[in-house]
Amino acid sequence: MIVMRKKITQQLLRELLKNSKRSDRELAKALKLSQPTITRARHKLEQSGWIQDYTIIPNFRKMGFEILALTFVKMRSDILIGETKDKAKKFAMKFPNVVFASDGQGLGMTGVIISFHKNYTEYHKQLNMLRIELKEVTEDIQTFMVTIGEGEYKRYSLTYLKDVPL
Repeated sequence: MIVMRKKITQQLLRELLKNSKRSDRELAKALKLSQPTITRARHKLEQSGWIQDYTIIPNFRKMGFEILALTFVKMRSDILIGETKDKAKKFAMKFPNVVFASDGQGLGMTGVIISFHKNYTEYHKQLNMLRIELKEVTEDIQTFMVTIGEGEYKRYSLTYLKDVPL
């Protein structure tokens, strides 16, 4: 029974990654299961945190964004706890164009911010605010910028994950 539930969970997640706007009835048909089974399985996935959001991936260029910025921050190692983490979190939450921010490690850095910007001026203003507001806790800031819609080798989409083993 547990193996069966795990298989249904995996199949349902893959189908939702393909297209999360489909109804439970459509998903049931695709998976050859009953609609109530799909509804229960989806609800369990939501309640257990396997599904956190349902959203779209828009054409960012058509939304007016020109730049995707990956900003890497090196925080002072002696202060990566408590108030400093709270301050970094509050800074990231101020900006709706910041879609992800986290601590981590790599490239000699300890944090990353992923953000979308309408133009370079907007990006530069936000970067300057980061430098000013977190100056006492940062040692270095580096950015990799992407011009949205140019030079893409693979379009950003979570649908690719449908083929990754769970």
